[in-house]
Amino acid sequence: MMTIATKSKHSTATAIRVLNAEADALRAMALALPRGFENSIDLMAGARGRVIVSGMGKSGHIARKIAATLASTGTPAMFLHPGEASHGDLGMVTVDDVCLLLSNSGETREMSDLIQYTRRFDIPMIAITRVEDSTLARQSDVALILPDMPEACAIGMAPTTSTTCALALGDALAITMMEERGFMADSFHVFHPGGKLGAQFMRVSDVMHSGDNLPIVSPATTMGETLITMSAKGFGIAAVAEDDRLYGVITDGDLRRNLDGLMDADAGQVATPNPHTATPNMLLSEALGLMNRYKIGAIMVVDGNSRLCGLLHIHDCLRAGVM
Repeated sequence: MMTIATKSKHSTATAIRVLNAEADALRAMALALPRGFENSIDLMAGARGRVIVSGMGKSGHIARKIAATLASTGTPAMFLHPGEASHGDLGMVTVDDVCLLLSNSGETREMSDLIQYTRRFDIPMIAITRVEDSTLARQSDVALILPDMPEACAIGMAPTTSTTCALALGDALAITMMEERGFMADSFHVFHPGGKLGAQFMRVSDVMHSGDNLPIVSPATTMGETLITMSAKGFGIAAVAEDDRLYGVITDGDLRRNLDGLMDADAGQVATPNPHTATPNMLLSEALGLMNRYKIGAIMVVDGNSRLCGLLHIHDCLRAGVM
């Protein structure tokens, strides 16, 4: 009778075998990149339309992921189900597009209409397949042949190694296209505005307080009036400025340090001059880093002409999901 410990040991061995099998295939592909890779990049970069990615079954799942990665990294792309293509959706494919078709065997019956359509209308077609002499490879303009490595399962039939290689090759295409197009962090944010990923690319200008919401006093403002302004705006800080030029800031700490004779002083006498500042185009995460580094709860925002234009509070960063 097999004990729990024996089962666990056997399961671990299986997992290691699977991972090693797939890693070996990826290493083989990295050492001998499929011929035609650069031609594939040229075709996709030269397309005036989109990259149409298609596959059936497990290859279809991989194709969806490749299309999504391409689209999110600056290469217009969409997934087209081969079955739906045969029932009207071929109309989505134009002569300005390039097709990227996946089939491990290269003989997937459901892909035939899509293959014929690309040949009829001279639409560039890139194939990802394991069989170099397959119909898909022969009909394609560029065939990217996957390494002929065994599947990771014991019966050698479940798509495992082959799908991992196809997915990795799709990533290689997408990231190469990303670099060819000069797709940078700013562009990435355009396609990823939501969630924590989107928050990482938010700018100070996206969340800063400005206009009448700013607690601004002049150097000559009495401390009595300054305290009223600080209380009314609720940030625990006041900007001391004149003609939109930031002179300094007054915080709760400045108030405590100047308790003696505080009400007889003016804002310019109490303020900390030349405070740390942020700029509107600064990443929100970078501004938060400044506040953490200098142990401050708010930071004034100045533009390229050193004019006061906003205020960023640490709570604004937290509400935006930057932490």
